[in-house]
Amino acid sequence: MRGFSRFLSDRSGNFGVITAILIVPLIGAAGTAIDFSHALSLRTQLYSAADAAAIGAIAEKSPAAAAAMAMTADGPISAGQDDARSIFSGQMQGEITANQVTIDTQVSRASNRLNATVSFSANVPTTFMQLFGQKNIPISGTATAMFQTASFMNFYILLDNTPSMGVGATPADVATMERKTSDTCAFACHIVSTAGVEDKNSYYNIARQNGVTLRVDVVRQATQQLTATAKTERTADNQFKMGVYTFGTKAEDATLTTISSPIPNLDQVATYTNAVTLMSIPYQGYNNDQQTSFDSALTQMNKIIGTSGDGANTSQPQQILFFVSDGVGDSKKTNCTKSKTGDRCQEPIDTSFCKPLKDRGVKIAVLYTTYLPLPKNSWYNTWIKPFQSEIPTKMKDCATPGLYFEVTPTEGIADAMKALFLKVIRTPRLTS
Repeated sequence: MRGFSRFLSDRSGNFGVITAILIVPLIGAAGTAIDFSHALSLRTQLYSAADAAAIGAIAEKSPAAAAAMAMTADGPISAGQDDARSIFSGQMQGEITANQVTIDTQVSRASNRLNATVSFSANVPTTFMQLFGQKNIPISGTATAMFQTASFMNFYILLDNTPSMGVGATPADVATMERKTSDTCAFACHIVSTAGVEDKNSYYNIARQNGVTLRVDVVRQATQQLTATAKTERTADNQFKMGVYTFGTKAEDATLTTISSPIPNLDQVATYTNAVTLMSIPYQGYNNDQQTSFDSALTQMNKIIGTSGDGANTSQPQQILFFVSDGVGDSKKTNCTKSKTGDRCQEPIDTSFCKPLKDRGVKIAVLYTTYLPLPKNSWYNTWIKPFQSEIPTKMKDCATPGLYFEVTPTEGIADAMKALFLKVIRTPRLTS
């Protein structure tokens, strides 16, 4: 009896007994962790493939993007769905193959956005969990991506070609004009008599005879280069339409002049732009030199530019006024914001004439061609220099926020116009 009691009270073998009892669930738990870790690793791989498929199917140069640009209504895009499936399968590698995965792809257009959804599901074979009758672990997931397609846009390019744009394009050009003119004038005034006879002694001809590049020349060339940029950047032949306008051909009837109405043939726009030249005047001092009316030009542009849409298709284009100028107005008879000399009013642009366009949803992209100081010119020193610092501020206020660029001729007007254009058309990045 005492021996049996000792047996019952003996605890020396408990660890071995407990270990024997727990070994199966411990091994099962470890095995389950290994199987689940393996399944999660494969799920991560499939998610990567789904992400790549969703993003790739609606990339900027994808078949889906091209199809969306040609669509006139919202809806699914079969080419994008096939492309997504192909990309997903191409990402598959390792122990699990595309044949073992169920894939569902959805690509569609909604307004000017492409949406892609790639869903997957699969069963991952287990190893340790088969001891408990669990032969597979199901895994699944969904990747989504959105891409804003390039918008359809109409560009109305308003170029200042008034006499102040006849200034030398660079400091070197200004210096040449000052050397070649008796009164050291940097402006190449284009004098043509009322009979249409060219004044051979006009400063415009002096500039031409001495190889001087004028600011209006640089703006014309930059506009032509801009049409080439637009042609390269478009994703559909009719995505961008461009029109070109100036303040007028001659001062006697200075009114908005259409060089080209907005058309999708950008090569033709470039050809038409050859006609952009400096506004002529019949004689020095004509109309007290008041030929720059921003108020009139912007008011007329407001009548020409139609309602701005969301850019989703050709019937709802975004309307963009692309305005290039040195920012000094010279035309008002009343309500002048600066000191007048007699009846002449010279002032920075009056931004109240920009507001009606912006209120209608028209974006205004402003390229301010810096009004170069002319320290040897007494008129500049008296009337322009006092408000020189206000000119860029007013031009920026005229622009739609974020669409303002200032450039001096030596910095490259063509590059600045291109940069501003790309800023207007740049679309958001993909999100996944």
